[in-house]
Amino acid sequence: MLDFLKAIEPRIEALMQEVLAARSDSERNRGLRPEIALRFLSQLLTDDERARLYGLPATCRVRENTKILDPEKLICGDHVWIGENAYIDASGGLTIGESSTIGVGVYVWTHTSVLANLMQANYPGGEHVVRRSTRIGRHCYIVGHSVVNPGVSIGDGAIVLPMSVVTRDVESGQMVAGAPAEPVSRVDAAFIARLQAELRTQRDDGINS
Repeated sequence: MLDFLKAIEPRIEALMQEVLAARSDSERNRGLRPEIALRFLSQLLTDDERARLYGLPATCRVRENTKILDPEKLICGDHVWIGENAYIDASGGLTIGESSTIGVGVYVWTHTSVLANLMQANYPGGEHVVRRSTRIGRHCYIVGHSVVNPGVSIGDGAIVLPMSVVTRDVESGQMVAGAPAEPVSRVDAAFIARLQAELRTQRDDGINS
């Protein structure tokens, strides 16, 4: 690492000049820049500190490189875990219930700008952005790299399996998979009992010690 830093040192000033030359002073950019700086500096925090920075409850954790858009519009319960590289869009209103997991690389959306493209008006400012409130229930498990579309409601205790695209509501206790996501199983007492038995076996074998 030290050799690498020594090698790039002569170029640092030139690179900084390139970065500064690319800056464009506008009202929009002045508004965006503090958010970018805050997200950059937040990489120095631990996951619970980062959650606190975003205004989430003290029991929550947010891993590195996660972006939360409009965190002031996010209603979040206790003990929520958000994995690395997640994109949490709360601009249209987002609720995440307690003890839920948003996995690595999950995208949760509450807005769509497709109308801007269809109207040939894909400009800064969001005049054609459609926003829809999205809800993720209590003790849900959304595995990466899945996508939750705007306006979707995911019921309590639901599981979204990896690489799924949730385009419609998911019932409580339902397990869904695919793109678009479809029901594949139920999260019932038997399912939980099987996981508990597997965990006991692993502990007996010393796997989790």
